[in-house]
Amino acid sequence: MEGLQSGTVVTLLTGLLVGVVFGFVLQRGRYCMNSAFRDIIFINDFTLFRAYILALVIAILGANLLEDLGYMGEGLRRQAFAPVANIIGGYVFGIGIVLAGGCGSGILYRVGEGLLNAWMATLGFAFGIIMTMHGVFKPVYTYLKGFKVEINDTIAPALWDLFGGGQYKWIVIAVLVLAALPFILQDKPFKPRKQKGYYWSVTGLLIGVIAVIAWWASVYWGGNARGLSFTGPTADFFMAVLTRDSRAPADPMFNFWGLFNSTWSAIYVIGVPLGAYLSARALGEFKWNVPPAKELLRTFLGSLIMGFGAAVGGGCNIGHGLTGVSSLAISSIVATIFIILGNWTMVYFMFIKPMKD
Repeated sequence: MEGLQSGTVVTLLTGLLVGVVFGFVLQRGRYCMNSAFRDIIFINDFTLFRAYILALVIAILGANLLEDLGYMGEGLRRQAFAPVANIIGGYVFGIGIVLAGGCGSGILYRVGEGLLNAWMATLGFAFGIIMTMHGVFKPVYTYLKGFKVEINDTIAPALWDLFGGGQYKWIVIAVLVLAALPFILQDKPFKPRKQKGYYWSVTGLLIGVIAVIAWWASVYWGGNARGLSFTGPTADFFMAVLTRDSRAPADPMFNFWGLFNSTWSAIYVIGVPLGAYLSARALGEFKWNVPPAKELLRTFLGSLIMGFGAAVGGGCNIGHGLTGVSSLAISSIVATIFIILGNWTMVYFMFIKPMKD
């Protein structure tokens, strides 16, 4: 796809700014959703999961309010409900993040900490996505994506469509928020604590706010309501580097001074490790780390699986688990449930079962 708009300094800077802030918060809060899901069954720790639920509550309220106020252009971008792809892709992605040692956001922010296995995981993630969307696995990708289901005559249904339509939107949102509050408040989120980095409630609050800002920024400067995501934007970035054209299927393309055609979201991806680097340096936590070759190989293979699952499922832990679920798209809710189940399956076989044996 040719560049539809002229790239500007503003496009570049705004994308970088969102990414840098997000990466800074991820590193400062040690926030990885692979760890959030894993810790529930492995060490019975809900700390990071509480941060996730808090971020999700803020993102749900903010994103849907922006939509109703008309700040989201044609509305929040909800994915079509393709249950076969969402289930298989989500489950495979969940398995992959355990093997790779981090989710889509986790590996990218750890690049900024100097971890070589995070660099390897990022490459594998990108290769897996591109091979699935544009390469040898495209027939599988196309086939699985072909099973779409309409709900209430809507190809991209939200949760309230199960109950009859948009008139129930804020009733559904209110029920979800009220159900989440006791879980969030159980760990005394407002109690002052001294610690290195952000406390879980600060992390969750900031990530939720950034998710809302990214929804708006992706429309205002990126031309499409994409919000925070890593699957498509990672592919966009690597395709731009390798071929000078991101070949993004839906997002407006910007021609950056004749060098390459890419999306606003691809620029935001670059900012995440930069923001994490700034945070890690300030905390004295940046350090080049080279793991054993066996671990690098496992990381790379796991991240290839991640990339395949993310492409087939239509998103990753952030694209579906935070951004997509904040729009209450049924596709994202289903995919996120199976990401968690895939994560738990692999955690059991990699960590829990060997301990029992």
